[in-house]
Amino acid sequence: MKRLAIAAGLLVVAGAACTRTNVSTSTVTSGQINSWTIPHVLRYATSEDISSLNPELSQESTLQLMSSLTAAWLVKWNHANLPVPEIATEVPTKENGGVSPDGLTITYHVRHGVRWSDGAPLNADDVVWTIEHVIMNSANDITSRTGFDLIKHIDEPNKYTVILHLSRPYSPFVVVFFSSADANPAIMPKHLLAQYPNINNVSYNALPVGAGPFMYKEWNRNQNVVMVPNPYYWRGQPKLKEVDFEIIPDRDAVFTQLQSHNLDMWYPVPGNYFARMSHLGGGFTYLRQPAYLFNHMDFNVSRPAVSDPIVRHALEMAIDRGVLLQKIAHGEGVLEEQPGPMMAPYYDPHIVFVPFNIAKANEMLDADGWKPGPDGIREKNGVRLVLDAASSAGSQDVDNMLALIQQWWKQIGVGMNIRRYESSQLFGLYANGGIVYGGKWDVTFFAWGDDPIGDFSFLYACNQIPPNGQNDLHWCNHAADAAMRALYSHYDQTQRNADDAILFTQLARDLPMIVEYVRQDVYIYNTDLKNFHPNQVTPFDDFMNVDI
Repeated sequence: MKRLAIAAGLLVVAGAACTRTNVSTSTVTSGQINSWTIPHVLRYATSEDISSLNPELSQESTLQLMSSLTAAWLVKWNHANLPVPEIATEVPTKENGGVSPDGLTITYHVRHGVRWSDGAPLNADDVVWTIEHVIMNSANDITSRTGFDLIKHIDEPNKYTVILHLSRPYSPFVVVFFSSADANPAIMPKHLLAQYPNINNVSYNALPVGAGPFMYKEWNRNQNVVMVPNPYYWRGQPKLKEVDFEIIPDRDAVFTQLQSHNLDMWYPVPGNYFARMSHLGGGFTYLRQPAYLFNHMDFNVSRPAVSDPIVRHALEMAIDRGVLLQKIAHGEGVLEEQPGPMMAPYYDPHIVFVPFNIAKANEMLDADGWKPGPDGIREKNGVRLVLDAASSAGSQDVDNMLALIQQWWKQIGVGMNIRRYESSQLFGLYANGGIVYGGKWDVTFFAWGDDPIGDFSFLYACNQIPPNGQNDLHWCNHAADAAMRALYSHYDQTQRNADDAILFTQLARDLPMIVEYVRQDVYIYNTDLKNFHPNQVTPFDDFMNVDI
């Protein structure tokens, strides 16, 4: 339903192998507890703040991590990034009868004995009510209703069965309908929220009641969020007794807190900080693995300065992404021209990477009629190529990246005015004046999470332009749109791969956004942390046996 957005911090990107390595020659031996470890209490930071704890109302990646631990999901994701049942007893497929042969009926069987973290029973009533009265309630500030808007009607033959009748096939249901991947909506507790006309500003949003292994204890704004075990979790009790998310938006401050042993984990780790790991001393280790995340530069194609595809192609040629990789990500990375990561089933090897070429970029702009003015800035039909850029605040690596891009673009007669915002404001809802979805910018820089099955309609479909969705590009390409719609009816991954190939070809042709590179997941954490095995799409989904 929603694609998670991540501030534009630049991560180390390396080879495809997963790497887990100690960072120093610490005297700590296997099994020995670091003196600063608090037994059974995990303290972590992401260098972001949050705007809400309700996954219905926010798409932030930090909230996705916490929601994996606390919220109510029909489906979660295993170490192979495949769907597994959580509150549902099985993942519906055509093979098990959960999906009808025509793809128009989806049946979920709700697990018996599941309770909300306040002790109330959770059943099919909550699932149906969440769809009809939360997601499809136009008074609620839901980022996108795609997928749910295809549900014609719902049958609830008993308290443990939900049958969804669709107006047309929708293969991404496995991700979108109450799955923990991609910042989707969770099931909401009817017994607590049915009294309200909408959920936008209810006190529930500050301490939501969920059905995961943990529950929220407190949210101290601008300080931390404290989670403790849910006494009613149906699988039993997790080994950790407390999980603390520390709100530290500044990355230098996060690194300092690691050095001071006030944190046990940092994720995601930018490349320039990963290179400084030896400064942490003993007691830390790291994990690297390929990510389903890509850094990108978006153009708002509805704005005059970047509405011309020739201008966008020239701007891409005037960015040396290889140098960005060397100077910002310390020489390790995967340069790609498409959003699909190489390890994903839908990656298209036929999309050719566009190299850096200042001379050719100038030639293209000259031929397109953009003339340099007295100050060197190009103009055409009264439009000057001075781009308003929206970016995240508190990140030295991002500032360094922007400084390099400014230098290159100056060489082709393009200027850039940079405005920096905290992540909660940058990714705020359209209704709340969020910057990205408000669209008052020419170019912006951040990262998107990739979809497990290759559904990119949330980001690029014509009907997803804000305020209706997350297509902040304001891009509408009919060939790409048709391919994304075709993917909905294709329950076979091979067919979906062909749909994505059309989309990626059109993205490369129109270039409404530039893929800088596909990220690597990098975690730094206390060597005393045990049984932490994150996947790429939902890193905190498997936390029952994690301990410290």
